[in-house]
Amino acid sequence: METSNTHTSHPQIINRLKRAEGHLRSVVTMLELEKPCLDIAQQLHAVQKAITNAKRELIHDHLDHCLTDDSGSADLIELREIAKYL
Repeated sequence: METSNTHTSHPQIINRLKRAEGHLRSVVTMLELEKPCLDIAQQLHAVQKAITNAKRELIHDHLDHCLTDDSGSADLIELREIAKYL
């Protein structure tokens, strides 16, 4: 459920995903040019890392701005803590 809160992390997330997009384009080109597997694997790793970081930032942003619980319930506190390991 989206709230009216401003998501200040969205520009950073967009940048991460654009970086991943660039790496992915590089992977396709590398495959087409039959570049060494090690180089391709390194680029794929960069794509995966960029997407993972974007996902983590999006989830943390959502927890910080969209999930509110004025009572400070233990469940919400625990959810925020465990989300650090995403």
